[in-house]
Amino acid sequence: MKLEIDGLEEFMEAVKKAADGGFQDKLELWLEAMGMEFLDMVQDEIIRTETVDTRRLLNSFGKGDRENMWSINEGGLSLEVGTNLEYASFANDGHTTVDLNSGKDSRWVPGYWSGDRFVYEPGSDEGMLLILKWVDGTNYWDNAFAIFEKIFEKSLDVQLQKWMDAEF
Repeated sequence: MKLEIDGLEEFMEAVKKAADGGFQDKLELWLEAMGMEFLDMVQDEIIRTETVDTRRLLNSFGKGDRENMWSINEGGLSLEVGTNLEYASFANDGHTTVDLNSGKDSRWVPGYWSGDRFVYEPGSDEGMLLILKWVDGTNYWDNAFAIFEKIFEKSLDVQLQKWMDAEF
């Protein structure tokens, strides 16, 4: 996710002169907080939509997790957040149960069932046969982003007004 605000750089230059750079520090802190809030929303949507997860997907949307993507650049005015997990987009967008590029319509997966949960175990004589079918995605990312868009602009307006009231 990359947040861009038209005219923000020009506005920042004007504010820098008035606030001697202190405003940018506040904006960076607020932007980081918004990034954390968005990651929380993604995690909430993974849980709410009951996206199949072994906690790895959920944890990857936590800042500091080894699979988490968190990058602040452009002088603290740009924040990118997300996950580096390969299957995250499959869980969001949907996928087939078998690799379509292989030309096969089924695949054997070694392992065993423990209650209602399948445990993958390479080399096992037991397992399950996956038959080609489409699995709908849960749209957890899309849902979280739609919610975030609704609150982001309002939050920015409120913060800007607070900072202007305090500084001018």
